[in-house]
Amino acid sequence: MNRSRRNFLKVSGGLSFAFSLPLLSEAAASTASLQPNAWVRIAADGTVTILSTGAEMGQGSMTSLPLILAEEMDADWSKVKIEWAPADPAMYGYTFQNAKAMAIVGSRAVMLYYNDLRTAGAQVRKVLVANAAEKWGVSAASLKTEPGFVVDPGSGKKMSYGDIASFATVPSPLPVVEKSELKDKSQFRFIGKEMPRRDTPLKVNGSARYAIDVSLPGMVYATSKHSPVHGGAPESWNEAELKSLKGVLGTVRLPDGVAIVADSLPHAMAARAALKVSWGKAAAAGFDSEATLHKTYHEVHADPAAKATALDQKGDAKAAFAGAAKTFKSEYFSDYGYHAQMEPLNAVARLNAAGDRVEVWEGTQDPGSSRQAIARALGFKPEQVTLHQCYMGGGFGRRTLGDYAAEAALVAREAKRPVKLVWTRDEDMQHGMFRPQAFQCLQAALDKDGRVTGWTHCVVGDGGVLLQTGIRIPYYGVPNQYIESRGVPHGIRLKHWRGVGHVFNVFAIESFVDEMAAAEGMDPVEFRLQRMQMGPRGRAVFGKVVQMSDWKAPRPAGRALGISISERSGSLAAGVAEISLERASGRIKVHRTWLAVDGGLIVQPGMARANVESGIVYGLSSVLHERVTLKQGVVQQTNFHDYHVMRMSDMPESMDVAFVERDAPPSGLGEIGNPWVAAAIANAFHRLSGKRLKHMPFTPARVQEVLKT
Repeated sequence: MNRSRRNFLKVSGGLSFAFSLPLLSEAAASTASLQPNAWVRIAADGTVTILSTGAEMGQGSMTSLPLILAEEMDADWSKVKIEWAPADPAMYGYTFQNAKAMAIVGSRAVMLYYNDLRTAGAQVRKVLVANAAEKWGVSAASLKTEPGFVVDPGSGKKMSYGDIASFATVPSPLPVVEKSELKDKSQFRFIGKEMPRRDTPLKVNGSARYAIDVSLPGMVYATSKHSPVHGGAPESWNEAELKSLKGVLGTVRLPDGVAIVADSLPHAMAARAALKVSWGKAAAAGFDSEATLHKTYHEVHADPAAKATALDQKGDAKAAFAGAAKTFKSEYFSDYGYHAQMEPLNAVARLNAAGDRVEVWEGTQDPGSSRQAIARALGFKPEQVTLHQCYMGGGFGRRTLGDYAAEAALVAREAKRPVKLVWTRDEDMQHGMFRPQAFQCLQAALDKDGRVTGWTHCVVGDGGVLLQTGIRIPYYGVPNQYIESRGVPHGIRLKHWRGVGHVFNVFAIESFVDEMAAAEGMDPVEFRLQRMQMGPRGRAVFGKVVQMSDWKAPRPAGRALGISISERSGSLAAGVAEISLERASGRIKVHRTWLAVDGGLIVQPGMARANVESGIVYGLSSVLHERVTLKQGVVQQTNFHDYHVMRMSDMPESMDVAFVERDAPPSGLGEIGNPWVAAAIANAFHRLSGKRLKHMPFTPARVQEVLKT
């Protein structure tokens, strides 16, 4: 991109459009000076190459984002090729909280790139039309476009984008695009239509490249072992013994572990099994997760001097409780959760001969952050790092930091050879980054008419913002609220986890609402509509899911329904689960689910539905099976034999998803399928048993304990 446009055209035989997304907003466009940043290339044969900033881990971003741009430029989708965008947030990032980022997290991909990519596509279209108009000697305003062509309705002439690319020039700055110039949704050819995903054929035929597939000349292999107690560092290890083992080339000290380098991965794994490390004192030493959850968090909540962070305040909650006709109070618990991504954490790294540049192949949710982490580990500047994006076999929030990629780079520098680093499943689990555990206390005040007029909610745990998402209730019209969090640091590695705090916060909120509805002798839907003063969006999704599930119809013997709300990244949903209970074993079986989703404009319905269904399955797994516990600071689970995840036999018979139409931009859908699940199952369980499940997950042993009370 240091070449001039004219030289670039000579070399490529095509047309490159350059622009900087942060300068495409309506407010800035009129005064913006654009920086070159090639997103679109059009070859003379009509092939359109669009760069995708969407990390692809099965959710379809690598198709949906380029498709948005292709829609506005009127590209012929059959001639569109997609390539990864470079790891450069300044050029390719969206703007979120006044910063540029490429992270595909929090269901943000379509939501935050939508307007920028539409504007970018419209700019390309304007340049194509302007060049065709000049060639034909007509007014640009008289021309139109159709997929792959500029058309002159007056003369009937057509010129392909490829033909235009052979002679076109690109103005600088690029033309401003007014909002009125974007397509009306009635003109959409791709958006809102079912379009096949571009990555699916590659994954079926095996040509999709994951980092673990990368092989470089002279490459060696590595695996690592970290402190069993989070925060520890290696002091010494049996290096001489390891070097005597077959294929072992050496070891590398890491900030919190030891890496073993060998001529093959099996040899590295065998040496890892023989590794004996003396570890230094760790921040999490002595930590007991269960004792902390049930004792320490209670004490922190009860302590008036404990530091609290106010998250939301409305009206006068104290006055509402002082004047209440009736009050309710309840407490809820949730355990740590592991990401359980299918593909092991891995990366490939290679330094140049001078040792001042590094290439890394990684499947990452956040290329910008990963590039920064690698540069920081090596003492480089980000521009000394070239990151090659790869597909991911699952992310769920874990693949956003680049810690394992930075490790690969450190090992490659020490080994002076290209290195493929692969973590074992045991290592990933025991040195994991978890969804935090949490204790929650909720209280509600009802006036003489039974309306909920006062609401308090306190969440206690470690993790800062990881505890806090989903705790606010903007969909309910409770006039007096006070919501807070109280932090208790433990030194445990924590991370965003699909839905983050929504998972346990919505569980507590919606279970508590159901408790009040039952105590008031009301249908839980009617209680939400009348007593919680639900807003119009909530009414729409609840009305839809009531219809979908035939909410009031009798169920087969031994089955019951539970209902809950779901909220994430601007989307709102209501879900219903139908369950049965095997009392002897304590096993809960979810037979059917229904979810009505308000996600604004749905760019790709098929992909959106698949994302929501995936979220439901992920939620079911975490609610019924998944828990991490620690004793003396050490994770007790080591693999899927003792960290249980959902099996095929656990799958519901059906999962019905419907989108509630609303004239609004796209909002996040990747995580909306998860938060509602826990409360819906718990509420259905109460209908079956008369008992309340208040500790997530609802393992068979925990269910049996509740049934005995």
